[in-house]
Amino acid sequence: MKLSRELKTSIIVLGGILLFILGFTYLKSSSLFENGRTYYALYSNVSGLTVGTPVTINGFQVGKVKEIRFHDNKGTLLVTLTVDSNFKFSSSSKAEIYDTGIIGGKSIRIVPDFSSAETSKSGDTLMASVQVGLTELVTQKLTPLQEKIELVMISADSVLTGINQVLDTKTRANLRASIANLNETVSNFKQSSASLNTLLDDNKQKLDETLGNVNNVTANLSKISDTLAQANLSKTMKSLESSVASFDLVLKEIEQGNGSMGKLLKDEKLYNNLSDASNQLELLLQDMRLNPKRYVHFSLFGKKPKQYETPAEETSTQ
Repeated sequence: MKLSRELKTSIIVLGGILLFILGFTYLKSSSLFENGRTYYALYSNVSGLTVGTPVTINGFQVGKVKEIRFHDNKGTLLVTLTVDSNFKFSSSSKAEIYDTGIIGGKSIRIVPDFSSAETSKSGDTLMASVQVGLTELVTQKLTPLQEKIELVMISADSVLTGINQVLDTKTRANLRASIANLNETVSNFKQSSASLNTLLDDNKQKLDETLGNVNNVTANLSKISDTLAQANLSKTMKSLESSVASFDLVLKEIEQGNGSMGKLLKDEKLYNNLSDASNQLELLLQDMRLNPKRYVHFSLFGKKPKQYETPAEETSTQ
């Protein structure tokens, strides 16, 4: 059976129209023979979500985003989802927009809630949520840091302005002079250090001998201290204290006029007698010097000495 040209043309045209419809519906991410469930979610911001984005449950694709349109005059967006899977979840589950990667764009996933016994049905509106992406987190963290950095920069600018006002031309010149003097001081210190090192190297042997002598002196002092420690110093101190106490007792007796020494120092009568005896002795010595014949009789030939006669002057004087 041969087909006419008109019939062939009609079949080709109908096939093209069918292919066009299938392609158009595929590009719109909607199946021509759709038999899945439809869900809705309301968002204030879809964060770049597009039609045809996969819908996943636990990372497994179960559908696509069918449509995104404004729901009211306040800018609320209504997202229509189609789920082809027979996986059951409750009507209290969430439809969450999340980042698929750093540069992978946005996607949507259903977070099942099994706490409710009511199973979701086609046409239900799910709870909407948006997970904060990496870019938003970085922005949230960097915004306060940026503000702090701006404040720090303002403070630093104020400080630098103050420093510029303080460091005028004269102050800068003084600082340069101080730094130059400091460099000169450091140079002198280096020279002094080099001279000291040279001096120490030249007198190293003498220093060693001096240190050896100091060690010997220290050893001798240690021996002396050991000898003193071995000596019975406590007994010696007790004897000394006893002697001092006895001497104090003697001094006390003397002050009270007891004993020969005390009477000699305290008895005025004895003092007067000693004074008179001293005067008589002085007169006797003077008389012996003036009249020796009265006291000494000496004869070379054994003659009897004449009796001493008192001179007339002395008699008249007496």
